[in-house]
Amino acid sequence: MNGSVGVVATLGLAGTVALLSTSVVRGQAASGDALAQSLRQGGYVLVMRHASSPREAPDKQTANADNVKLERQLDEAGRSGSTAMGNALRDLKIPVGEVLTSPTYRALETVRLAKFANPRAYAELGDGGQSMQSVNDAQGAWLRERAMRLPKGTNTIIVTHMPNITRAFPEWGAVADGEVVVVGSDGKGGTRPVGRIKIEEWSRLR
Repeated sequence: MNGSVGVVATLGLAGTVALLSTSVVRGQAASGDALAQSLRQGGYVLVMRHASSPREAPDKQTANADNVKLERQLDEAGRSGSTAMGNALRDLKIPVGEVLTSPTYRALETVRLAKFANPRAYAELGDGGQSMQSVNDAQGAWLRERAMRLPKGTNTIIVTHMPNITRAFPEWGAVADGEVVVVGSDGKGGTRPVGRIKIEEWSRLR
């Protein structure tokens, strides 16, 4: 992996994207530091599964004060990971433009703790209030289309759920709690995943 970083430094941004894309296709972990360097230039969509959350919803005694609907909420790992990720993005000077999020409490909590500015909630990114039992093809198509809209000079963040991601991108396989799949240009007018970053890895990037 250190050798890959050296090659990336020589290739520049276009070479970086190509190299990272090849790594993803081969099932290898792309270099986080090299990917962070590319993200500083903008032009990517970060599709994120919300941070760690217990499968069970809290009761009134254990729910956060603002969790009035008693939805699933983040656990300690999810809260600390979201905060650390947001801090890392700012420390790394990675620009963030649009922030699209599921309207579920655990997704909104992820966005709030990361301090992403001006998030907008979309029902298409949510669970329909059915605890992930009602994600449909239309939601998957909506997410896939939005993830293909690469911004210029900044990065878009989309926070959603594993079933939504699976419906939109079955070829990606499992995405861990809080993990980001970075979507970028394929160099042919389309898009492709160019790297993945787990939530605990952000604070180690340079």
